[in-house]
Amino acid sequence: MTDNKVLNLLIFLLIFHGLAGVVLLGAISHQASSCLLQNANPQGNILRRYASVNSSAFINTVIISYLITFVLGSILYPAYRLEVRIAFEEMQLGWAIGLFEIKEHWGALGLAALPLYSGVWRSPEGDRLARTGITLSLAVIVWFNFIAGHLLNNYRGL
Repeated sequence: MTDNKVLNLLIFLLIFHGLAGVVLLGAISHQASSCLLQNANPQGNILRRYASVNSSAFINTVIISYLITFVLGSILYPAYRLEVRIAFEEMQLGWAIGLFEIKEHWGALGLAALPLYSGVWRSPEGDRLARTGITLSLAVIVWFNFIAGHLLNNYRGL
């Protein structure tokens, strides 16, 4: 493929990676709010209505969108390493390099936590505290990675 076609493919994958991240962010945020505001009254304020969903309905969406986002990020990773990271090093932006390093490590920890997340949520006698803990942990990882990824891409993208 020509360089222009490769770049267009990478940009398409980057956009799709971002959209999958938005789906993941929405699902995990909805589920986390539902865990925190258990038995929320759907007639209350907007936060209570947002949290009054069946939190177990988001299990598959969280797992599938996390996997899609992770796989797309893994496909884009070599291009980032060769193009963007070198540019950050030339601009002496150690904070940007460090932020991406933290982002990739937290993403891998989230991936490793998915079996626990799935097991806790699919267990019929699932412990509310365990569900809340793993969901909030994944929510923090997803929010951090989403914000860090967008900051880095806005500063110097592919």
